[in-house]
Amino acid sequence: MFNLCVFYQGTVNEQLDVHSAECRYSSDMCRDECPYSCEVCNRAFSRKSNLKRHQRMHSREQPFVYDICNKTFSQKNSLITHQHIHSGDRSYVCDVCNKEFIEKCSLINHQRIHSGERPYTCEVCKKAFSFQCNLKRHQRIHSCERPYTCEECSKTFSWRSSLISHRRLHSGERPYVCDVCNKAFRQLRSLIKHQHVHSGERPYSCDVCNTAFSNRNHLITHQRIHSGERPYTCEMCNMTFSRQGHLITHQHIHSDERPYTCAVCNKGFSRKGNLITHLCVHSGERPYVCDVCNKAFIKNSRLMTHLRVHSGEHPYSCEVCNMAFSDKNYLRKHQQIHSGEHPYTCDVCNKGFYQKGNLITHLRIHSGECPYVCDVCNKAYNYKSSLRRHECIHSGECP
Repeated sequence: MFNLCVFYQGTVNEQLDVHSAECRYSSDMCRDECPYSCEVCNRAFSRKSNLKRHQRMHSREQPFVYDICNKTFSQKNSLITHQHIHSGDRSYVCDVCNKEFIEKCSLINHQRIHSGERPYTCEVCKKAFSFQCNLKRHQRIHSCERPYTCEECSKTFSWRSSLISHRRLHSGERPYVCDVCNKAFRQLRSLIKHQHVHSGERPYSCDVCNTAFSNRNHLITHQRIHSGERPYTCEMCNMTFSRQGHLITHQHIHSDERPYTCAVCNKGFSRKGNLITHLCVHSGERPYVCDVCNKAFIKNSRLMTHLRVHSGEHPYSCEVCNMAFSDKNYLRKHQQIHSGEHPYTCDVCNKGFYQKGNLITHLRIHSGECPYVCDVCNKAYNYKSSLRRHECIHSGECP
């Protein structure tokens, strides 16, 4: 494999991309002995001058400076090409779409968009590419080559662009700024995704239910609703999830980690959303109001469930007995009747229960706790239902 064409004096990438189309000499001449080797990466060159140019990649030396904008370059040809940006000279025009280019090699590369030509093929997976530089980057997937290293943390990357983006984590640089809200991003693609928020554009549509999304990743996650795919598995209990965030939140159950703490009562929560909901207990805020009966709720999900009381909707059906429920949690509890599962066990008498609430109530038998107190005679009961029956004595409203 050749490294640099000694007859076509363009930049390295230009020589790689245009070599087959532009070189006026046979490929055999380009494969002559290469006696000059780089001491850093062992790459070989046929000319000493080419080796010197290459070594600037490692030393980051950029001796060529454009005096108008002070931009520096490691190769003279790159400087000459850059000068065309200031002069506006675009001599090479596509005869299909009239797009203009500064360099002939850029025009040749562009024409492959119209022709569909992909002359560079990966020998491993047969994937084809329009440009040889793209093939070389792709081949690092198979070779696991990661030639670009961060000087700060020694993390390695297969592509230089990935290294440049990573460096911004250390520098804090966010060069891509939204012209609407001035929010800044480290990566251009993050800015492009963000701009959909302002434009309202939702270019990614589900081919099953036609729900549209502004972000491709959101579409991929949504499609798991239809496919049933749950690729994230808890190593402790083998419970699966469709989203990585849900798995991370679930793992707090096993670790007992509760990183979100209420500033009023110091109660800890494994989810930030649960803390926000809990704060409504102290503030008394119930922002979600039923427009039928004006009943208010702390959480929107509880309002949605409540609305089914008025609509009569029972969207969750048991596959065994076809019994329908308005709430998904009610269905899950019901299904344990058929499965015989009793996941909640009393550590005193080993009696099993399929609902956690039933276990909590049962534990009062052993502890003697009677939390339900009659406000007339102060008699206490361990079950709320027992208190209600007792209160009938005082009210005279016994059934």
